[in-house]
Amino acid sequence: MKKFEEKTISSERIYEGKIINLKVDEVSLPNGRTSKRELIEHPGAVAILAITPENKIIMVEQYRKALERSIIEVPAGKLEKGEAPETTAMRELEEETGYTADSLELIQSFSTSPGFADEVVHLFLAKGLHEAGPGAVLDEDEFVELMEVSIEEAEEMMQDNRIYDAKTAFAILWAKQRLSIDN
Repeated sequence: MKKFEEKTISSERIYEGKIINLKVDEVSLPNGRTSKRELIEHPGAVAILAITPENKIIMVEQYRKALERSIIEVPAGKLEKGEAPETTAMRELEEETGYTADSLELIQSFSTSPGFADEVVHLFLAKGLHEAGPGAVLDEDEFVELMEVSIEEAEEMMQDNRIYDAKTAFAILWAKQRLSIDN
């Protein structure tokens, strides 16, 4: 038995979307009582920490409707059904930035919001970057601005909330600690 496990009594999917599904589970609590849990099902995602030979981090700025503003992020994207995270990471890196990498190294996989969602992000370090072609090839509903920033600039962006999401903050802090890319 898992510590503090909540056993599902019933589950009802109340929304099925293009990216997420929403369900409501009735659960039995460890103390014998019952409760309801509103849960988001997400296919998972990747994020890519791509660092140029000049020790610049490749970032994208894009509008995030849920926040009603633009933020600066590491390149990222949703896993497609049956697609390996490494494949998604290489595809998203090229689509969002116009770069490709000789190799990818998994830094860590982590849950983004375990209180209500099952999304797991797989963060990769892209090694051996080179331009793949004429630039980013974005989805028709995707608008991004590409930038290359130093670790110091990225830290400033975290301080003033231009970098506002956990996956990017995690990537920046990991890079600072592990890669010694301070100039």
